[in-house]
Amino acid sequence: MDDFNKLIGGDKPTLVDFHATWCGPCKMQGPVLEKVKESVGDNANILKIDVDQNQALAARYRVRSVPTLIIFKGGEPIWRASGLHQADILEAKLREHFASME
Repeated sequence: MDDFNKLIGGDKPTLVDFHATWCGPCKMQGPVLEKVKESVGDNANILKIDVDQNQALAARYRVRSVPTLIIFKGGEPIWRASGLHQADILEAKLREHFASME
């Protein structure tokens, strides 16, 4: 839990995929997230959380269906959606929250 809080608490946006191994759409979301990670590189983190193995965390963020995707920045959820999402949509949402390079 400390590692999770550290990851979502930083300046980089962190896309968290709450998924389950038995979920068909979750399996389809996996390769999409790999493509997103290639595109955004080190500007964002992507983290997969298995809801069956992390029930308390899923409950904390009120995950009712899988996949549920939440983008965190500074420890706060800033975007949330359920269901399968395409790479271009996820990349655009992450890019909106990249840390400024001042």
